Amino acid sequence: MNSIELALWSFPVLLILIFVRIPIGLSMMLCGLGGAYFIFGSFTPIINQLKQVTYSTFSNYSLSVIPLFLLMGQFAALGGLSKALFKAAEVWIGHLKGGVAMAAIGACAGFGSICGSSLATAATMGQVALPELKRAGYAGGISTACLAAGGTLGILIPPSVVLVIYAILTEQNIAKLFLAAFVPGILAAVGYVIVIAIYARLRPHEMGSLPPAPMKERWQATVRVWPVLVIFLLVVGGIYGGLFTPTEGAAVGAFGTGIAAWLNGGLNRQTLSSALLGTAVATAMIFMIVLGASVYNTFLALSQLPQEAAAAVASWGVSPLLVMTAILVLYVILGCFMDSLSMILLTIPVFFPIVSGLDFGLPPDELAIWFGILVLIVVEVGLITPPVGMNLFVINSLARDTPITQTYRAIMPFVFSDLLRTALLVAFPSITLFVLRF
Repeated sequence: MNSIELALWSFPVLLILIFVRIPIGLSMMLCGLGGAYFIFGSFTPIINQLKQVTYSTFSNYSLSVIPLFLLMGQFAALGGLSKALFKAAEVWIGHLKGGVAMAAIGACAGFGSICGSSLATAATMGQVALPELKRAGYAGGISTACLAAGGTLGILIPPSVVLVIYAILTEQNIAKLFLAAFVPGILAAVGYVIVIAIYARLRPHEMGSLPPAPMKERWQATVRVWPVLVIFLLVVGGIYGGLFTPTEGAAVGAFGTGIAAWLNGGLNRQTLSSALLGTAVATAMIFMIVLGASVYNTFLALSQLPQEAAAAVASWGVSPLLVMTAILVLYVILGCFMDSLSMILLTIPVFFPIVSGLDFGLPPDELAIWFGILVLIVVEVGLITPPVGMNLFVINSLARDTPITQTYRAIMPFVFSDLLRTALLVAFPSITLFVLRF
């Protein structure tokens, strides 16, 4: 068996290890070490490789942005910013048919601007919005579905942990990737709101409404979200204005959300310890996956599989758009049973050389950014695609009285909205890239 065949066989072995519930970081490390052993025929180079890969991976300065963004999300939840965002949207549009669900989408988008995790956004907003949706008379299926879909905005709207990892893997500018993700993220939120509006017309018995709120209450609720706006403008404006790097911006954001949480009474000595511990656990989990992927990707590089795959696809003479479509469909399928970070770390070292070798009529840096945004979108589609979309299970764990089958049925219009948006961004790359040209 040559090295190419060995690399190809490693993929089903990796999937089997994942299916038997071996942690994915450890699974990738075992496949990488085992594959390298078959190539070298000895464990000595593997031990040296592991030492070098570990140091080169964790000495990367850009990775320090991850715990800072995670800490920012922890502080935002402690400070009640998720509840303030939802309440502000609810008092303005909650009296409309489907308005409370639309408010949940808007709150998810706002919370996503200060939290880089999809699952964290879904879980946090689920705790806040599910009781209100139930009180307003919404059916269980549409309640859980809109929150599962809204959770994806936590990673589509910058800051995004997945985009940071993609930038490191492909050596792209993190700030440019964040900027390019804004329009697709806003389109996602708008698409979800349109889905809810259509759903309300077709199935009005599944949606309720609340009494109109007095104008005074509306403005009071709006004023309470000022910390989110200030933090978002400070972080994003500072990064794009050249005041600080993305890592420094994450530090500023974490400090700002910490102050906001303290002022709101949500941050004290006990909750600070809990937030730091939660951040440390999540960071350790992510870094373990990153290390396992680094070992596995080193093995793939030794096997020459990425280079051979890129050369083979280029020699086929098929349409670049057809290749891109096939890759995106594969991501949607993988998303049904893998988390977004693992998919990015596992596939980008193979797919990125293939895409880079095709002619889409774009400069190399713009092609890399466009591909990154497309991958980010379809990876998140996988999180809400039945039967095992992870966001669906996160929300349903909070609404145990709602059968998962009801959530499956109600989520499909949101999945269709995502697929339609993906097709639009594939057909018109300028929608993603035009903000980079100003």
